[in-house]
Amino acid sequence: MNKIKKIISKKNKTKIVSLTAYSKNVASILDNYCDIILVGDSLGSVLYNYKSTKEVTLNTMIEHSKSVRMGIKKSLMIVDMPHNTYRNPKEALKNAKLIMKKTKCDGVKLEGGKKIYETVKTLIKNKIPVMGHLGLLPQSDKTFKFKGKNEIERNNILRDAQLLEKAGVFSIVLECVETSLAKLVTQSLNILTIGIGASKYCDGQILVFDDLIGLNPINYRFVKKYANIRIEISKAVSNYSKEVRKNKFPNKNNSY
Repeated sequence: MNKIKKIISKKNKTKIVSLTAYSKNVASILDNYCDIILVGDSLGSVLYNYKSTKEVTLNTMIEHSKSVRMGIKKSLMIVDMPHNTYRNPKEALKNAKLIMKKTKCDGVKLEGGKKIYETVKTLIKNKIPVMGHLGLLPQSDKTFKFKGKNEIERNNILRDAQLLEKAGVFSIVLECVETSLAKLVTQSLNILTIGIGASKYCDGQILVFDDLIGLNPINYRFVKKYANIRIEISKAVSNYSKEVRKNKFPNKNNSY
C-alpha cells in the first residue's frame, strides 16, 4: 500500500508512466522507466490473436503475470481480471485472492462503474488494491468508439468515476474518452486517472508495449510508435538466414 500511496501523491506534480508487459524480459526493461506495469488482458489479441479479450482465461493471466513479476523490482504491478471472473463480489474476491497469491502483484484492474461498485468495495475491504477502468470497455463493448460525445455518456462516466473513487480504487484507466470529459473527470477526483486515447489532461498515460515499439503493424490514432522494431527484427532474421544458408553460422566463435 505504501507504493500506491507514493504514486497517488504524484497527482498534480508529475505524470504517471505506465505500459503493458506480458513477460519477464520486457518487464525488466520497462521497470527502469515506469511507475505502473499492467499485465493487461490485451495479451489476448497481442499474443494469441483472439478476436476479443473475452477469450482470455484466469489461468493465462496468472501465468503471464508470474513471468512479469520476475522482471519487476520497483514498479507497481497491476493485473487485469479477465472477463467473467468478477460477476459478483464473492466470485471476484475468490479470483482476486488467487491472482494476488499466485502472482505477488500489487493490485488488480476491473472494468466498469456502477455495476461493480459493491464488488470493488468488497475487494478493498479485503485489502486488495483496485484500479478501475472506464470509457471504452473491451470486455463488454461490441464496437470500438470514443466515449463521452453525448450528454448521457458524459454524465454516466463522470458518475461512475466518482463512485469508483468512493468505493476505494486508487486510480482509473480512461480509455478512448473525449478530451474535455477526461479533463473534467481528472479534475474532479483525488485519485489518479491513466489515459489511453483520453488526452494529455489525465494524470498519466498507458500504452500497449507492442504498439509503442511498432511490433503491431496496425496503426491506432491514439498511439505514437516510438520505434519500428519489425524492421530491426526483419533485418536480424534476414542476416541470420543468409549466414546459415552460406554456412557462415555457426563458426568457431559460436561453438563449444
